[in-house]
Amino acid sequence: METLDGTVIATALPDMARSFGTGAIQLSIGITAYILTLAIFLPASGWLADRFGTRTVFGAAIAAFTLTSIACGLAPSFDTFIAARIAQGAAAALMSPVGRLVVLRATEKRDLLRAAAITIWPGLVAPVIGPPLGGFISTYASWRGIFLLNVPLGIAGVLMVMRYVPQFRGDSRRPFDSKGFWLSGLALGTLMFGFDRIGVREWWAAGALIAAAVLLGVLAVRHLERHDHPLVELSSMRVHSFSVGVWTGILFRMAVGATPVLLPLMFQRGFGMTAFAAGVLTLGYAIGNIGMKPLTTPILRRFGFRATLAVDTVLSSVCILLCGFVSASTPQWLTTALLILTGGFRSLGLTGLFTLPFVDVSPAQRTAANTLSNITWQVGIGLGVAFGSIALQASLLLRGADADALTAFDFRFAFVAVAIIGALSLPGFISLSPHVGAEVSGHRARPPGEARRN
Repeated sequence: METLDGTVIATALPDMARSFGTGAIQLSIGITAYILTLAIFLPASGWLADRFGTRTVFGAAIAAFTLTSIACGLAPSFDTFIAARIAQGAAAALMSPVGRLVVLRATEKRDLLRAAAITIWPGLVAPVIGPPLGGFISTYASWRGIFLLNVPLGIAGVLMVMRYVPQFRGDSRRPFDSKGFWLSGLALGTLMFGFDRIGVREWWAAGALIAAAVLLGVLAVRHLERHDHPLVELSSMRVHSFSVGVWTGILFRMAVGATPVLLPLMFQRGFGMTAFAAGVLTLGYAIGNIGMKPLTTPILRRFGFRATLAVDTVLSSVCILLCGFVSASTPQWLTTALLILTGGFRSLGLTGLFTLPFVDVSPAQRTAANTLSNITWQVGIGLGVAFGSIALQASLLLRGADADALTAFDFRFAFVAVAIIGALSLPGFISLSPHVGAEVSGHRARPPGEARRN
């Protein structure tokens, strides 16, 4: 549901912008507001699951997500649409993270990679059908119909949660850390909104928001480290593999988070395609995501986390860079081949980053580690969407063009900037031990100097 919602809206942005009488770049706040609210409420997901039980929280979150999807589809104005997206983001904050927590609590360390691969599979189906379906509905019906797709899925989801998901609860009842919630939530929210304001050229507001986010972030960390029962336990940050997975991973997720938003927008605004044609063309990106999945576990077993993530970062960055040099005259088979490769390397990197943070943390740390990992995961994707808009605006400013006068050159500039951001994650992955996560991946690195045996 969550992934379908994100991929469908990307292809429908231009049509939605025309309906609300605003620009496509400005309407990206509909994506940013959703991720912003999600980031604010994410820190509370682990506490709520411990207090009320995973089945209760997971089922209620899916029901709320479904109802807010209906509100998005029926929104009569831009403001009410944004309000519905904010509520939808709050529901999403308790949906995927709690579902992921169920998997982590029921899985032994040696089975983490297999469990991660299985968990990611359903979310990869949505990007295959999302872009062409969203484009088809936007082109031949109304963009409002795309949000109603969640209704049957939501009903089925609630029924399956009540039937199959166990009711895990925490061993002890911790008091709710309200101060930690507000400090961490406001820090994340102002950071996301600050980057979004850069994308619409509100420079002073952006600077003030980002500065406030840094200050709130410092206060939040100090509070969480000193509190007897912090909302988010930070001890897992002292584990090197976890730290690399979440902080270095933000840069990688920014790059792969911006790409699926920029691609359909480039095909429509830069090449003049319809939403449906753009959605069909981006199908190659989603096919690459799924096609890589059967190869992910063997690759990680053969090369390990360190080598796989380092090489994948290089290949992903190169592919994202090349996406910016695609033009309307590029043969469609060549564009499709590039998108398949881009999606494939994205899939490999995200699966590795999904698992890496948990390879060295203890079972007792998994709930807190899951919350932290989900926060940085969503922040990375959200910052990627915001950074894509920032890069487009920077190109327009350099050309002295109006805010919505996008051309193929602007998208080329944006893809180059996004590729550079992704490449900056390379030093962090190289800092990992060659043996990191060997118990999870099954990889056994050869000692230096050992001869290769045939």
